[in-house]
Amino acid sequence: MPVKKAAFKHLRQTHKKTAINSRVKNSVRTAIKMAKKKITENPTRDEAWVLVHQAIKRLDKAAQKKVITKNEAARKKSKLMKKMNALTAK
Repeated sequence: MPVKKAAFKHLRQTHKKTAINSRVKNSVRTAIKMAKKKITENPTRDEAWVLVHQAIKRLDKAAQKKVITKNEAARKKSKLMKKMNALTAK
């Protein structure tokens, strides 16, 4: 445990930021899973596009808040869009 007052404050801030970041990451993961599931199970473009759009929005917000890196967000968006475009091509 920290001894100094400033170190205690830093520990509190770290715990708070960790909790917020983990919530954001979980929401991103959930949105991506739901979008992928919708793409594979129900091949209607409109319904799948709504969930893909939400996942992309959450990825962008997470990257903007620096919870994940910009490249990670871009990579995940690219993978989602490849699956979405494959659905459209069918």
